[in-house]
Amino acid sequence: MAFHEFIRDDAGWGTLHRETLFDHPYLAVEKVRVHSPARPEPYDWTVCQRKAGVVVAAETIEGGFVLVRQERVAVRATLWEFPAGQIDQGGVHGWKDVLETGLRELQEEAGYEAGADAQVVPLHHFLSSPGFTDEHCYQIWVKGAVPSELGVNRDANERITEVRLFTPPELRAMVASGEIRDANTLCCLARLSALGMLW
Repeated sequence: MAFHEFIRDDAGWGTLHRETLFDHPYLAVEKVRVHSPARPEPYDWTVCQRKAGVVVAAETIEGGFVLVRQERVAVRATLWEFPAGQIDQGGVHGWKDVLETGLRELQEEAGYEAGADAQVVPLHHFLSSPGFTDEHCYQIWVKGAVPSELGVNRDANERITEVRLFTPPELRAMVASGEIRDANTLCCLARLSALGMLW
């Protein structure tokens, strides 16, 4: 199963064989035989394919950033994170798909939306763990988020226990102490900081 067309063979990369080991609507595992620019002799690798994701850094007019506290089964922990979710449709993703997904997740998970005068800024994407997965997550910044009249509408499998606003100094302290430790939030904060959007 191919969730997207993000990965392509070119510039010395080539796929000689692929075998699906596990197939699920949210995750597929393949054994691939490839050659690469630095390794022209064929070799095998295991790749996990996942749908593309979107991470939303939503900032209120007053300057607070919206985070959700969410249970994560794989690490048996409840983490403070930016709202995020996967793009449902496969194929090539334009920014329209990214923005729609991000704004939907912001409302469903946190109960916030872009206000009437909000800026919604795409911030590119990052690779969550390229050693074994092709998962990539787009980032958007919403400047001017407001509480949504729709409230929250969480997925039945989500366990979000709290929604809170944090100031930039609080976020920096949480990163420094290790309290914020998921890749989505860390990467988004790094990009916001590099762009001068996180004071």
